[in-house]
Amino acid sequence: MIFGYVGINYKHADQDIRDQIAFTDNQKIDFMQQSGEKGIEQCFVLSTCNRSEVYFFVPEEMTDAPETVKKLYVSTFPDVDVSPYLEEKTGTEALSYLFRVTAGLESMVLGEDQILGQVKEAYELACTVGSTGKEMNRTVQDALSCAKKIKTKLHISEKPLSVSYVGIRQLKEQFGIAGKKALVVGSGHTAALALKYLYEYGAAHVTVCSRNFSHAGALLREFPDLAIIPFEKRYEAMEQCELVISATASPHHVIRRSEVHLSHPTAFLDLASPRDVETAIGQEALLINLDSLNQIVQDNLRQREELVQKGQEMITDTLGETIHWLNTTGVDHTIASLQERCGEIVEDSYEYLNRKLDLSPREQKIVKKILKASLRRLLREPILELKQTESKEQQEEYDKVLRELFQI
Repeated sequence: MIFGYVGINYKHADQDIRDQIAFTDNQKIDFMQQSGEKGIEQCFVLSTCNRSEVYFFVPEEMTDAPETVKKLYVSTFPDVDVSPYLEEKTGTEALSYLFRVTAGLESMVLGEDQILGQVKEAYELACTVGSTGKEMNRTVQDALSCAKKIKTKLHISEKPLSVSYVGIRQLKEQFGIAGKKALVVGSGHTAALALKYLYEYGAAHVTVCSRNFSHAGALLREFPDLAIIPFEKRYEAMEQCELVISATASPHHVIRRSEVHLSHPTAFLDLASPRDVETAIGQEALLINLDSLNQIVQDNLRQREELVQKGQEMITDTLGETIHWLNTTGVDHTIASLQERCGEIVEDSYEYLNRKLDLSPREQKIVKKILKASLRRLLREPILELKQTESKEQQEEYDKVLRELFQI
């Protein structure tokens, strides 16, 4: 059996294209059923915001399988020209890619954990519709198991790369967040992320101010406990808050030292570029800005890359075992035939002895057990040799000899 992959991902297609080539569950099921009709009986479809990929096993003689999968892929999205973005891999390269994808080593955010669950979910859907077999089952299970080991041992995702997350973490470590009142200036994507992390770390009350009041109001769908005030009221709100996070797109300072009147310890987190908060505020309050945060993010990225290399080494070890198993499945039919022939000989010999000898029920059981054990002992070495042979040519040679010798 040959393993293959066909698909697109964020490395070859931008977000606009990926949005148009996202498989729905119905499309996944249709694709797997159509693949089965074309002779590709083992496959599953992995579709996330960053990738839409098909993984499959086919017999070695089905050399046109990648082209068949491509045609089915193209026909699934007739209104989009997907051909320029499709890539394909086969054999060991495709297997290694699946293992790397499952472990998050091919993700946009290096080492992220979410993809592990997405691969598992895609595989389970394929199992449900009957689009897997022993080769796919073993391969995906090995990939999932390896990814879990990498996650447990290396903790790659615990080195955060989001500036918003790193900033809130720094606030927590240097000042504390739980039980404190917070003001968020701005209502864009960065501000929304900051809100999410503030709530995760237990901020007691959060207020948002923004020039775009309707834009800020949209945040209420995700954060219904938010208080929203006009942008002009930001300095008044600061007097009641211990945490101030600013993340606007303003070309100039929106928090000036001369306008800030602090009556209690306060921490400022400036997530904007250019800066929102005048650096002079750092003389009387804790101020964290992008200069320090970017260095932390870069350090974390470097550490992630080092851990990814260790993850790749773990993949290489597990992948070797998977490839060895896949190579030996080619002799399964021969082993099964040998064992079947062994069973026939045992039955024939037992029936003959039982007719010639006056055996008690206990003796009958003993004779049958001895016959089975003797033939298994005879076949043990040939079977072990077959299982350890990875060369296709040698497997075929052994297969021919054994079939001639044992008349199977």
